[in-house]
Amino acid sequence: MTGRLLNWGILGCAGIARKAMIPAITGSRNGRVAAVASRDAAKARAFADELGIARACGSYDELLRDPSVDVIYNPLPNHLHVPMTIAALAAGKPVLCEKPLGLSAAEVQLLQAAQRRFGLPVAEAFMVRFHPQWQAARDLVRSGRLGELRAIHTVFTYFNADPDNVRNRPELGGGGLYDVGCYAVNTARFLLEAEPEAAIGLFERDPAFGTDRLTSGLVSFPGGARLAFTCATQAALTQEVLIIGTKGRLHIPVAFNPPPDMAATIVFDDCRDLIGTGREVITLPPADQYRLLAEAFADTVMGQAAALEDIASSISNMRVLDALLRSAATGRWETL
Repeated sequence: MTGRLLNWGILGCAGIARKAMIPAITGSRNGRVAAVASRDAAKARAFADELGIARACGSYDELLRDPSVDVIYNPLPNHLHVPMTIAALAAGKPVLCEKPLGLSAAEVQLLQAAQRRFGLPVAEAFMVRFHPQWQAARDLVRSGRLGELRAIHTVFTYFNADPDNVRNRPELGGGGLYDVGCYAVNTARFLLEAEPEAAIGLFERDPAFGTDRLTSGLVSFPGGARLAFTCATQAALTQEVLIIGTKGRLHIPVAFNPPPDMAATIVFDDCRDLIGTGREVITLPPADQYRLLAEAFADTVMGQAAALEDIASSISNMRVLDALLRSAATGRWETL
């Protein structure tokens, strides 16, 4: 390792790396971006020059073999998450991998076996858990102010009809469930601190792309609480969560991508009436959830903090997605 600053290597030239993770690592207290790789050397060089990265690699293997790179960020298309993360582990590099960690629970179990074999940290990049608004939401749930949780309603939608975009290519692991539906499941598990029992899903697939462009699901938890969610790749931009208990409700209006330079607000209501008499707006300080994630993972790699979520949690999340996919085919509730 390189003292208190880890050298990060970036696999690929993904938009999420350009817009979010590279600026986050650059601004972090314990890391810097040392290299980027693409299978197209010219593309890697242009990307590196644009973002002020010193080293550009013309292959993924070149990056993984670079002894100056301490840790890998893997934002490659979904079908490459598991194989390239295993390749990085084999090269001696810890990996922060974009969600979903794989395309099925079984595939992620292969990664879990590799992680145990090589003994290096691996984490799935669910950055939302690091934002103060989600920490505050879970604190409110734990405090009992909402009473017993009964329902979580989540909507995560955006519009992207680009046929070349990886999200619209099923062979690359595209589709709304993998891209954003995974957040609905992950955050419900985060709030309820329990694992689901069964799920049922309804999918609408794009006739040209073959990916799910509109997906709705119900996920049941022990004790009767349910997650109801809708995710879409061809709908107006929306990111909302409503958490309903027996004593009150909590609204998170910008649930998954709050601007890092703006305060976030969540709204508690004790539901004494329908006009908001018991409404309380809770303001959280600006926070870059990607930077917080990068710093936490770097701390883990350097042995300065406990590991982030275990791969077992990622497997649990994928089991729900697997059940939703099975349900779309059978039309029935599927147990986990």
